[in-house]
Amino acid sequence: MKASKILAIVGLPAALIISSCKSESGGAATDSGDAAPASDAAATSSGVEGGVPLVSELPPELIEGTPVAMKVPNLLQAPTAAPVFNVPEGTELLSAGKPVTASDDLPLIGELDLITDGDKEAGEGYFVEILDGLQWVQIDLEKSADISAIWVWHFHSQKRAYNDVIVQISDDAEFKTGVTTVFNNDYDDSSGLGKGGDRPYVESRFGHIIDGKGTKGRYVRLYSQGNTSNDMNHYIEVEVYGKAS
Repeated sequence: MKASKILAIVGLPAALIISSCKSESGGAATDSGDAAPASDAAATSSGVEGGVPLVSELPPELIEGTPVAMKVPNLLQAPTAAPVFNVPEGTELLSAGKPVTASDDLPLIGELDLITDGDKEAGEGYFVEILDGLQWVQIDLEKSADISAIWVWHFHSQKRAYNDVIVQISDDAEFKTGVTTVFNNDYDDSSGLGKGGDRPYVESRFGHIIDGKGTKGRYVRLYSQGNTSNDMNHYIEVEVYGKAS
């Protein structure tokens, strides 16, 4: 679905959402195949105080295979509804169709451009698998932006948690200078990038929203180091939201 469409949120009039979320240029948070949560919200509303709800098209549930035990401390369980996260009015989806590079430039499965193609389903043909060990994927927004949120979907057709999920933003494509870390759930510094205070989490069709905190940058880099089911790294979709500088 195109980023210009808007979905009304449960409990709020459609006209209110359209007037609040849609920018003058027609951009907005993307539309959602599901309404955002009402009484059974996955988490307390977070993000910018007084902002507008971030919504996105959500994929259908697809659970396959036998679950593998997840021996991860302080693990955040999969949500039962879409996350609630507020962003500044006028926030737009910046990453759609943007170039993606990776530490492994020859994926074992899929192509890197799947990460920004807008499809979030978990079946064959929708995900990228890259090598084991600590690996990263990087999105080039093609111009610097004030980033409000990064919404991430790893492989979600099996309940699993990805290790050492670290998200950084920079204007330097090589991430040598001006690097800001906005998420780090590496609790034991196994990545060598430093311990993080964010919680590991179980993947689901709802994805995981990371607060961009208004950080300025052109490039968004996401690390992982295998998962609780196998040693490989997988991405289905990454959406970066913000306002171009």
